[in-house]
Amino acid sequence: MRTAPASPAPGEVLALARRHWSPGAGTAEHLPLGFGAHHWRVADERNGTALFMTLDLPSPTRTADSFVAAYRAAQGLHGAEVPGVLAPLDSFGGRVAVPCAGGLLSATPWRKGRSPVPEEAAAASHRERVRMLLRSLHAAGPPEDLRPWAARVGPDLAERLAEVTATPWQAGPFGERARELLRGAHPRLVEAERRYRELREIERAAAERRVPTHGEPHAGNQMLTADGELYLVDWETLALAPPERDLAALTPAERGEHADARMLEMFALEWTLSEVEEYQRWFRAPHTGTEDDRIALAGLEEELAP
Repeated sequence: MRTAPASPAPGEVLALARRHWSPGAGTAEHLPLGFGAHHWRVADERNGTALFMTLDLPSPTRTADSFVAAYRAAQGLHGAEVPGVLAPLDSFGGRVAVPCAGGLLSATPWRKGRSPVPEEAAAASHRERVRMLLRSLHAAGPPEDLRPWAARVGPDLAERLAEVTATPWQAGPFGERARELLRGAHPRLVEAERRYRELREIERAAAERRVPTHGEPHAGNQMLTADGELYLVDWETLALAPPERDLAALTPAERGEHADARMLEMFALEWTLSEVEEYQRWFRAPHTGTEDDRIALAGLEEELAP
């Protein structure tokens, strides 16, 4: 997230980092990165080490237990030397995440790096590296803690949207714009949800195809380090699922001949519907027009574009 939260304050993050991972840590700096979780860099200047701290907040479709299970499974993949896995560290008490501000705070070893810029991400050589990482991930034995993929779309989404958009949204400056967008797109969302449920039933009948999947291996969740390594980050979406959950991030030629077009369609629909689910909660709630609010509104407009 671009805007630092009111809670936890940097001092609280620093105190938790000291208690659970790095007793000598001296600073905690909020990082304006990503969308959906907050991040801090916690540094111990005495020995030159640092941690990448992440605060994950539960939602109706992602529980605290699911975050813990995903991170435990990521540790299992890292221990099995699956390439490109940058997993969270255990705390001194053996926990992969600790309670913080209504969510879960985790710590990953700091790596100096960056996400690829669009030109790099589009280059054939980079895309081949991503394809190879995904191939290794999908071929890995499922870790003990790895849970089956669960739908990120709550039941009766379109029906609920019809009900909640019937009256004005006045909790913030973008509420009415978001409500108008959702009301205008309602017929398309009804059909998208119907097709999504149909495809989910097809997937359930072919559960033997499920493999370890990252869930969101797009460029924003890729990191190129200073020494040329490529990692996938943000493993809270790790789950046992059809490989098309990840293959959707590749071009048709890179997916290979065995990719199932129906499953690619299902995950494309899930992305749109889950984004709509999140944004309707966002703009019905109090908001003030921050940079994150503007990014969220642009995201909703993009998802609902004809």
